[in-house]
Amino acid sequence: MSVTPYRHAAVAAGTVLLALSAAGCSGLDRTAVGTLVYESGHEHHTTVTSPRITGCHHFEPPGAVAVENNTGADAVVYPTDDCSGNESIYVPSMSSDVPAPDGGPWLSYSFVH
Repeated sequence: MSVTPYRHAAVAAGTVLLALSAAGCSGLDRTAVGTLVYESGHEHHTTVTSPRITGCHHFEPPGAVAVENNTGADAVVYPTDDCSGNESIYVPSMSSDVPAPDGGPWLSYSFVH
């Protein structure tokens, strides 16, 4: 009968370890599976494969004038280099968008998660 307290302690410790393992593996390194293709002002196409879902990403200079989001996550593109500003555009998963010709290039993007 003295095994029972140790069994409860072992189960509790195992549960805590399992929870910590699951929390450590979730979300932080997830990617937007697929490709994000963008065109720069020089008609150069760049393909980014499975970008991270978190953080602010930058388009290569001089920026993007067209974006095709072929990932499984919705994206937001910004005219600033720090993913801020009121002139952002929402680009749903599996779609594309082109800014107005006088709007200037997009400089950064992030994913909705």
